[in-house]
Amino acid sequence: MKDRTIPLRPRSAPQNPESLALAALGWALQCEDRAQRYLELTGLDPDSLRAGLGDPLILASALEFLANHEPDLIRAAEALAVTPEELVAAKDALTA
Repeated sequence: MKDRTIPLRPRSAPQNPESLALAALGWALQCEDRAQRYLELTGLDPDSLRAGLGDPLILASALEFLANHEPDLIRAAEALAVTPEELVAAKDALTA
């Protein structure tokens, strides 16, 4: 008999990368300090961010921002009920 592993949480259908990126961006912008750091690092301003919400590269920038700071990546994943790997995979899908 083979050993069977039980997943920690049920496997759900993969989320749409754009939707996941928008959710992650919303999470990142909830904290004023984190939002300011995101805008400074990306060179975006609020108007260009709003105008670019349909642009996969703008959406990927939010996931890249989180991926570059592991504590935020982990907190965002927990808040969004996904794994950090799912956030990184969404970033990769948006930049492919």
